[in-house]
Amino acid sequence: MSQAVISNNQARDSPVVERNIHEMLKDTPVMNDSNNAVHSGTAPPTPQRGSYVSHPTSLPLASTTAPSTVPTTPMSPTQNGDPTVLKSQQSKIETIKNWSISTYKCTKQLMFEKLGKTSRTVDTELEAQIEQLRDTQRKYSNVLRLSRALASHFYHVVQTQHALGEAFSDLAQKSPELQEEFLYNAETQRNLTKNGETLLGALNFFVSSVNTLCNKTIEDTLLTIRQYETARIEYDAYRTDLELLAQAPRTDANTARLEEAQQNYDLHKVNFEKLRSDVSIKLKFLDENRIKVMHKQLLLFHNAVSAYFSGNQTALEATLKQFNIKVKSPNSSFPSWLEQ
Repeated sequence: MSQAVISNNQARDSPVVERNIHEMLKDTPVMNDSNNAVHSGTAPPTPQRGSYVSHPTSLPLASTTAPSTVPTTPMSPTQNGDPTVLKSQQSKIETIKNWSISTYKCTKQLMFEKLGKTSRTVDTELEAQIEQLRDTQRKYSNVLRLSRALASHFYHVVQTQHALGEAFSDLAQKSPELQEEFLYNAETQRNLTKNGETLLGALNFFVSSVNTLCNKTIEDTLLTIRQYETARIEYDAYRTDLELLAQAPRTDANTARLEEAQQNYDLHKVNFEKLRSDVSIKLKFLDENRIKVMHKQLLLFHNAVSAYFSGNQTALEATLKQFNIKVKSPNSSFPSWLEQ
């Protein structure tokens, strides 16, 4: 029964629905007008009847389309085509290109030298001095290693003597029957400890001076020597290129390459000769400085060791005063900031 009522109501309301649909279709624009509205972005024509609310039939394309160009800001010089940035990028690319070419040429020159397929520039006198300097550094490094070992072992000897003197002094108070013997042994160990600390100060000063000479002064000269050897390889590499281009047939392309090779050769020749002069000067001053420093340090080492093992305390202290060395006891603590 309920289904029959529903069907009757639908049948009664259907004419109204059909009438409303027909009226809505009449109000819609024709197809041509709709297409024009979509493509041109204009608003659709307004309906003639005011009883119905019109619905938009096209999108407002003019307000939603993205701009054809991306706006630039003052903070983006690359987008504005800043010539400074472009020049910097070009210079970096050019630097990488030149470095790659130079590395390739130097590697090729070095390999051909080892294989004996090309010649190399040789300064016999300078290379002999360089080899002698490297041999001197190796020998001085060995002296430095042994001197450090001696200072380390002697430090432990002094520490043991100090502890032994304290033990003798303690036993002298607790053993009345051997008090005299313990006391003069304790006094002997104290004197040995004091003289040992003085000798230890001389040994540490010797080690510090040799370390400075070996690992700073000589190493600085060896750094210049390594730069000189790199410049020599570059010079020979560009010299070889110039010789090969000079033997090539005379064409416009070869002539331009020959001029460029000549310029590179002249540039590396100037750098090579400058570094060779710097190495010669540094070797000369280094040799004079080495002789001066080692003369002083060897005299200190000899006088301090001789005075200590001969028991001449006065001569040992005079030696340290002569070289302005301040002795610090290995058992003493660092002074506080108030004492400093």
